Amino acid sequence: MTRDRFGDLEARASEVLPEPVFRYFRQGARDGLSTAEAAAAWDAYRLLPHVLRDVTEVDVTTSLLGTDVRTPVGVAPTTLHRAAHPDGEVATARAAAAQGALMVLSSNAGSTVEDVAATGVDWWLQVYVTADRPACLPLLERAVAAGCRAVVLTADTPVVGTKYDDGPSVWEGIDPAWLQANYADDFGTAPGDEKATDLGPHDIDWLASVTGLPVVVKGVLRPGDARRCVDAGARAVWVSNHGGRQLDHAAATADCLADVVAEIGDDAEVYVDGGVRTGLHALVALALGARAAFLGRPPLYALAVDGPPGVERLLADLTEELVEGLRLAGCSSVSEGLGGLVRGRSERPNRL
Repeated sequence: MTRDRFGDLEARASEVLPEPVFRYFRQGARDGLSTAEAAAAWDAYRLLPHVLRDVTEVDVTTSLLGTDVRTPVGVAPTTLHRAAHPDGEVATARAAAAQGALMVLSSNAGSTVEDVAATGVDWWLQVYVTADRPACLPLLERAVAAGCRAVVLTADTPVVGTKYDDGPSVWEGIDPAWLQANYADDFGTAPGDEKATDLGPHDIDWLASVTGLPVVVKGVLRPGDARRCVDAGARAVWVSNHGGRQLDHAAATADCLADVVAEIGDDAEVYVDGGVRTGLHALVALALGARAAFLGRPPLYALAVDGPPGVERLLADLTEELVEGLRLAGCSSVSEGLGGLVRGRSERPNRL
């Protein structure tokens, strides 16, 4: 294990992935400011460990909307897994299942929901609600039939943020099937298939009613918005800035999490992603009130470098780091005793 595992993993991925694919995975929106500062925002927190506590046994199991998992470190929804590995999302699902981690499947996936479900992984579906709401119903119905346990509504991407790209486009060298394995072949050609720009709280209720599943709203940074989501029926809110890939200059999720948790209290679960690179980052996130921390880019890189064993090892390593961090912090469980563990952020270093 090295000090900068993620940096090493990213460097190895750059060697094995086609350059346009690696650039697409790595890039943020516009100048990439939000992407660049994400991990350092977690680094700036400090911990106040307890002492004289029994940490012989440390329990990192938890439940996410009623789904029992062996680790609070999960796999966030990302696309183009098949550009990283021939088995695509199925490979990632196998690894997550082996580690008892939750996987959130992107609606823009290259593997079918049925094949993902067949791995035995506990999984949720991420969805972009379409301008014509019924256009996304076939995807939702298919996911429910395959055993999806929750729907994750991406709420922060009414349009795709501009990326500054200096090389060949990733879209010139990939199979379109890698993006829409769960849609009809002609999806995207009809008016109304595009992402909705008129999302509202009513869409939370609509998703819950048509699927019968709990709804998570992803892309929340503001406490007031989190409250609106919960009041509209969301069972969880997910603090995320889309990995810095949509609105550049968006605040770091590490800086927004505590305020969202304070607003929501026990009314709903709260999750976070964005720059989580270590088990200690996950520990800080849990201490700030998140119930789970999700990984976006790291599983893609691990999948490209070492296939399913690489993703499995990534999840295992971060969970092992989390266990060590909990033990050294005098905490025996992720579900209790974490209050007051985080002192607050230190002066933020220059990260650019």
